[in-house]
Amino acid sequence: MFDYHMHSRVSYDSEVDPAQMAIAAWEAGMQEICFTDHLDYELKKPREVLAFDVEDYNAAYDELHISGITIRNGVEIGMTPWNVDIVQHDISLRHYDFVIGSVHHVDDLDPYFPEYWEGKTVVQGELAMLEETLRCVKLHDNFDVLGHLTYISKTRCNPAPRIMPFSDYRDLVAEIMKVLIAKGKGMEINTSGVDRVGDFLPGREYLQLFKDLGGEIVTTGSDAHTLDRPGQHIAAATELLKDIFGHVCTFIDRKPVFHKL
Repeated sequence: MFDYHMHSRVSYDSEVDPAQMAIAAWEAGMQEICFTDHLDYELKKPREVLAFDVEDYNAAYDELHISGITIRNGVEIGMTPWNVDIVQHDISLRHYDFVIGSVHHVDDLDPYFPEYWEGKTVVQGELAMLEETLRCVKLHDNFDVLGHLTYISKTRCNPAPRIMPFSDYRDLVAEIMKVLIAKGKGMEINTSGVDRVGDFLPGREYLQLFKDLGGEIVTTGSDAHTLDRPGQHIAAATELLKDIFGHVCTFIDRKPVFHKL
């Protein structure tokens, strides 16, 4: 099994030592992991708050080896319509095996926090996030998979945390997926929603649509930030991918490796 979305103290929102995270993943039955620390950008805050220092990343991972588990180097970029050039520059500073492109902000506001929801209904908040995601996947090219498409479902300050209803947004989601497929990009199945809203991010209907539209590249990730999370629900996510796609992907040098299930 593969956990291709993990954070450590290199990310601004985790305090855990990378070696401890890797050992926890191995104990959870993972055979390969990828650390995907945050490169997020906000207009209203200094970049240093959200984007890691490359030298810190190098020191944390370049000599990290744990017997019995393969460790890849990755990054999770926070895509916005205005940071295409910044992302391009920052990713060029070192080698990565894998890049997740995620959308965490709309107009510099993250739905994880209450400010995003001021003056918005749940539907308005969900729609704004999907529309921003479509803009971002059209503008950005330097990523490998789209992270947690339905991220907004699990956010702490969502006034009505729920599984984002597929039928309400199918056409817009299909537009996003068609762009991904045309660019040769994949989708992540993020397991962090299971304990929050009872489903993966995104869930079965979304993944089936991706398959039906011609999508092939799919990865599994726990989005672990703490020691209790590595590998969590990855077995169930792998079974879902087996049922829909018949495979799961890992990455080496930004190229997908397909593992038959």
